Amino acid sequence: MKFESFGDNLRVILVGSSGGIGAALLEALIDSPQVSRIHTLSRSGRSHPSSKVANLTFDFTDEDSLIAAAQALEEVKPFDMIIVATGLLQGNGISPEKNMRAMSFDGFAKSFEANTIGPAMTAKYLVPLLNRNSKSVFAALSARVGSISDNRLGGWYAYRASKAALNMVLKTIAIEIGRRFKTQIIIGLHPGTVDTDLSKPFQGNVPEGKLFTPEFAAEKLLFVIDGATPEDSGNLFDWAGKQVEF
Repeated sequence: MKFESFGDNLRVILVGSSGGIGAALLEALIDSPQVSRIHTLSRSGRSHPSSKVANLTFDFTDEDSLIAAAQALEEVKPFDMIIVATGLLQGNGISPEKNMRAMSFDGFAKSFEANTIGPAMTAKYLVPLLNRNSKSVFAALSARVGSISDNRLGGWYAYRASKAALNMVLKTIAIEIGRRFKTQIIIGLHPGTVDTDLSKPFQGNVPEGKLFTPEFAAEKLLFVIDGATPEDSGNLFDWAGKQVEF
């Protein structure tokens, strides 16, 4: 794709490149002639044949791993984009709760670790590596179901709460960063319902035409990042670029 609001020789950090959306984002970034280097951070440390890609093994639930990654990336900063493409809805022993009786300490702990604490701590260590002289963006995958004002169906307690908390973290970081660096932008991204392992058990209720391929979602999210301005910092945007109210 063509990034209209960025220059050339873009340097990108992609966290969660082994997931469905993350892998599609990686391929889209590789295909852009404006992107010169992509540092992928994932637990698997999976290699990629593209000469644009440098791989780091990384676990954002381990602070020592965060510190080591930040130190390694410090040597090659600044970065124009940092994208956190991670999330946990079901699996790892948990699933979305249909009612209060299904809530558990384990479900909340795992949801908050993956959806809130991990991205927050990643921001702590990686946002300082963003370019301070021209537009740069830190974006994390959030979800519309984390919107308190948009909650009409109930259920999914831990996932909703963890994404709402992530939205608050991003808003708070944006306020802090905006006081010092006017070209840095912090946003949340809602990709819609994407055909990945995360959504497979719930795809039966998705309206026709609203189940997106990872490739479609990746392209749309990169367009949202490209269109983001400092005035957008701290907000959540869906795949179509519309702001989602908290």
